[in-house]
Amino acid sequence: MPARPGLLECIERYHSAAPLADARIERAGALDVPVGDPAWPYPARPRRGTESRVTVADVRAATALQQEADLPVALEWLPQRRPEVGAAARAAGLVVEELPLLVADEPVELLLPAGVRLYLVGADDPELPHYQEVSAVAFAHPGGPDDVQATRPDPAARDAATTAALRERIATGRTVMMVAIERGAPVAVGLHQPVDVDGTVVSEILGLATSPHLRGRGLGAGIASALVAHARETADLVFLAAGDDDVARVYERVGFAWLARVAVAGLP
Repeated sequence: MPARPGLLECIERYHSAAPLADARIERAGALDVPVGDPAWPYPARPRRGTESRVTVADVRAATALQQEADLPVALEWLPQRRPEVGAAARAAGLVVEELPLLVADEPVELLLPAGVRLYLVGADDPELPHYQEVSAVAFAHPGGPDDVQATRPDPAARDAATTAALRERIATGRTVMMVAIERGAPVAVGLHQPVDVDGTVVSEILGLATSPHLRGRGLGAGIASALVAHARETADLVFLAAGDDDVARVYERVGFAWLARVAVAGLP
């Protein structure tokens, strides 16, 4: 595995390349703002290859571009490499959070609980809105079983444009989705998104989510392990951002190594 600075540079190159197939890149001072389909948005990021510092005015300009394009206000960066961005984002009225950034180091193959089957999701899977709603419910209710009633997700709540965008990405190989099924119902999901970065394939794992009433059974860790195995068939580097330090420690137990922190900012 390359040294730490090389990994961070590779991840930054990934983030610069990932939006290019879906969005045009607008400039807001020292920030790049991908402007594309609101169904699949990308955050603004500091422009690679420039020594210009990100300012409050840059952040406000990026925010204005995103709002004009009906995109969520979002900014993401590596604070180890661009330490000034956090202060600029806060001064512009955004809320800043720093998350653990981990890379797949020595993956551990995990078995899912008995009775749970794991599937790769096809672009034409009619149950795709159900799978998306598992993710939506999980992220909306981080408190676990006490935070939400255990009900079957309602696919009608899933935006049709987002589903169509995901189908297209799966069909073209830009997104790989896995779902865990138990007793005929989806209980956990996850994605990885491979990008060819100057001849090196890098993939980010994201969207790992487990139904709140089924947490603590190893479903999320099991899907993460399977996604790493699938990604590593083609990717030289696999990484993810964990929701918090406790979640990061779970991923460390399945073979991820803590690399750095990634900062995200959005509206209050």
